[in-house]
Amino acid sequence: IVVTGSDDRLWKMWALPDGNVLMTGEGHTDWLSGCCFRPSGTQLVTSSGDTTVRIWDLSRRGCILTFQGHSRGVRGCSWHSSGDFVASASMDSTGKIWDVNSERCRHTLRGHEGSVNSIEFLPFSSTVLTSSADKTLSLWDFRTVSRLF
Repeated sequence: IVVTGSDDRLWKMWALPDGNVLMTGEGHTDWLSGCCFRPSGTQLVTSSGDTTVRIWDLSRRGCILTFQGHSRGVRGCSWHSSGDFVASASMDSTGKIWDVNSERCRHTLRGHEGSVNSIEFLPFSSTVLTSSADKTLSLWDFRTVSRLF
């Protein structure tokens, strides 16, 4: 199974190798930039040019939570290995750590001078890696919001 997002504002789940569409999600109002499965495989996170990050419940076949807080389009998203946190990278030069359980932004990562284009949690840690259009990479401890590198 693979999930794709597109400029048509939809995400699609495909079966491999036959290529059948298993599920389609709609609700974003601009292009999709990222799709990532929750480690348990029961949910999906998507990021979009509409400045939002959405959580989709695959068994309910719908969006169950929308995170708002970026001022420009969101370029990427990822799940923490615990499944309790989602990270987002935005053209507003920030990254955000979202707490899925409390349904709020836990931290905003500030320090890049250009668009934050990708964000990834290092497995089984509190470290987040961001890459930016300012030609830098940064490592962050998301518990303390301190920049490690």
